[in-house]
Amino acid sequence: MNKSSLSESEQQLLEVATQALTKAYAPYSQFRVGAALLTTTGKIYAGCNIENVSYGLGVCAERNAIANAMIAEGGYTIEIKAIAVTNSQNVPCSPCGACRQVIWEFGKQTQIIFLGSQGWQNLTIKELLPEGFTEFAL
Repeated sequence: MNKSSLSESEQQLLEVATQALTKAYAPYSQFRVGAALLTTTGKIYAGCNIENVSYGLGVCAERNAIANAMIAEGGYTIEIKAIAVTNSQNVPCSPCGACRQVIWEFGKQTQIIFLGSQGWQNLTIKELLPEGFTEFAL
């Protein structure tokens, strides 16, 4: 799918994500990522990746957007309707496995908009993470 075939709200999320990536801290990889999420209440929150010289301590844009929403909303009651991801290199870039699990936690119906190997994608979190880890009864 090409970008022009995305809905107006999906394109708006991509614009917010693109603005967010300009704030990324990526001195090691030079790979800036931005994310914008839409909650079920209609609010949009942005996040960007933040690297660290100790690579494992970096934080992805998607998880930063979720953290921003949680802080702004005053807790963990957010529910994600959609999240858009973009990057400074304009290359395929879907959420990593850790981000997929965190998105699953806050919206099992979340639509994810990202540039994939076949163009722009709009998939559900269940399509990207079909068997996400969930609570279980002891």
